[in-house]
Amino acid sequence: MNPRKGLVMREIRMDEMGKSIDLLNYVFQMSMSIKKDRRFVSEKSRQFHVGHAVGWFDGDHLVSQILSLPFQVNIYGVPYEMGGITAIGTYPEYSKQGLMDKLIKETLTVMRSEQRYISYLFPFSIPYYRKKGWEIMSDIVEFQVKDTQFPNYMELPGQIRRVDTRAVDVVSIYEQYASRTHGAMIRNTIAWNEKFHEDFWEEKFVDTDVQLQAAVYYNEDNEPQGYIYYRIMEENFYIDEIVYLQEEARKGLWNFVSAHKSMVYNAYGKTAGNEPVAFLLEDSEIIQKVSPYFMARIVDVEKFLETYPFDEPKFHIRFTVTDRLVEWNNGTYDIKSEDWKVKITKLEENDREDITVKMSIQTLTTMLLGYKRPKYLEKIERVKGTGDTVAVLEDILPVGIPTFIDYF
Repeated sequence: MNPRKGLVMREIRMDEMGKSIDLLNYVFQMSMSIKKDRRFVSEKSRQFHVGHAVGWFDGDHLVSQILSLPFQVNIYGVPYEMGGITAIGTYPEYSKQGLMDKLIKETLTVMRSEQRYISYLFPFSIPYYRKKGWEIMSDIVEFQVKDTQFPNYMELPGQIRRVDTRAVDVVSIYEQYASRTHGAMIRNTIAWNEKFHEDFWEEKFVDTDVQLQAAVYYNEDNEPQGYIYYRIMEENFYIDEIVYLQEEARKGLWNFVSAHKSMVYNAYGKTAGNEPVAFLLEDSEIIQKVSPYFMARIVDVEKFLETYPFDEPKFHIRFTVTDRLVEWNNGTYDIKSEDWKVKITKLEENDREDITVKMSIQTLTTMLLGYKRPKYLEKIERVKGTGDTVAVLEDILPVGIPTFIDYF
């Protein structure tokens, strides 16, 4: 008997928002109400309007869902259209029926049609999303600095000013940062709304009187060079986000934290996993934890490779990719470059004897984004085969670990 008999997969209508929220409430054990929490509902309705929400229905009962949102990310200086995955959930009694696989495949199909050739998500379970084709692409550092360890940088020519959290200078700094930072989200209106909407979530679980605040560092020419989002509560300084364009701004922002020494005992924060927080402080014996953060998935290998910024003008490689969920990625890719002009040819014969290197879509994604290098992936047997393809990949792939500090 087909376990999905009687279930229908279709788009979730705007008037079914309450069913979507009920599902999220149950799966993530939240306490949102469509009547009470109108700000949350208003924000989610905007997401449903600009994104693609699809679900499985048992009659008129929504039992499983997924929402994809349109974003952009910087991949080694090239802006890629990206599909952000969120609001995923299935009622337990409908699990293990393959419902989510079908929803994800439908969502990837839509992304592909919209020319969104890469997808990001924040995983509730890394093993679960690895099975769906996503792989780790960035880390996050969570740190604690005692007040006695706060730095004090002398004779900085600029100044700090507290500003509105939605200040134009904050947005300007982030846009410059994202344009020069591999892996970063190029924030659109949806992303900025999510950033400020996080404050609403914090209010639910922390303290309704604690608001997100912002400060900007200006250089001696009064140009904005860095900002910090923060909260002060229970005699601690919480850094929500810190972004700077040059070293002077980093020092100025930490001086701002230090200026609160009489008010707080500790500074807690989070930042990108490749940010050397401890190393840059005079007293580096701070507490910090590095954890996997976001995951990524290439939606369409051939199209992603067509605009990928390879690091050498001339090369020729072949490798085979396997993708359990979507068949269009399965195959062998012949890549030739002459004077930076790249030609991609997809060969459908996966098992050709002359193809010596094979990898999964997960491995290809983490390799092309730079989170792990080809030789390391070969060492741990994620890239399988022999020959010089791995050595060529080491030479032609740009160097740089993705820096990602956002969420949605």
